[in-house]
Amino acid sequence: MADTIVTNSPGTSDSGAAGWAVALVIVIAVVVGGIVMYQRGMFGTPESSEDTTNINVTIPTPVPDTTGNTKP
Repeated sequence: MADTIVTNSPGTSDSGAAGWAVALVIVIAVVVGGIVMYQRGMFGTPESSEDTTNINVTIPTPVPDTTGNTKP
């Protein structure tokens, strides 16, 4: 019967620094882009022309009940 030989390859010495560098560049780009957009007023409410909205509300007159208390 033959023995099974398992050979573990040595671990890579890659520290993942390239991935962190890419992530950092993306985060910086998003932050700088947000600042630029904020300074240019892109997050503000849109300017509207003259407001012509007319809201009419009718409130009913209170009617006294049999006990003398008023209720709408």
